[in-house]
Amino acid sequence: MATEAAPSTQETALEAVLLQYEVEQFYYHESALLDAHQYEDWVRLFTEDTHYFMPLRRTVTRRQAHLEFTKPGQMAYFDEDKNYLEIRAQKFATGTSWAEDPPSRTRHLVTNVRIGERSGGEMQVHSNFMLYRTRLKDSLDQWVGRREDTLRRIPEGLAIAKRHIFLDQTVLQSGNLSSFF
Repeated sequence: MATEAAPSTQETALEAVLLQYEVEQFYYHESALLDAHQYEDWVRLFTEDTHYFMPLRRTVTRRQAHLEFTKPGQMAYFDEDKNYLEIRAQKFATGTSWAEDPPSRTRHLVTNVRIGERSGGEMQVHSNFMLYRTRLKDSLDQWVGRREDTLRRIPEGLAIAKRHIFLDQTVLQSGNLSSFF
């Protein structure tokens, strides 16, 4: 009976580099879709059972750090499934969404991409982001934070099975929150 040799350290390192590259390219593609207002194509990057969640952030003491962010089911900026993401994308496409007519000019920057636990066809990926948005003549918004994603391998490549978005801000000064993160 033949035994399978364990991969060498070099092979394992090469696999990790290739996976890192694949994940980063996926995020760059996602950002390009958003900045080009291709929202319906962007929604296709999500799995059917996806959860898109952006909790509220509160200023709390160190002893209450576990209460800093609201939990799923509590008040949140976004607590959506794929169907709701599709509805929002379709509304933007109609040109009747007052918050996006004329459309915002955005730049989605993703950095510090770190691949965490992998199990089966899924992996946990943490990243930092900055979303820059300018609208009309003098409206400027910036959101900075981190994302915790679950990426799932599907036949077409990678897909987002879960996205939790944690803003650094506790008070949002923008006139609306019509952007996708």
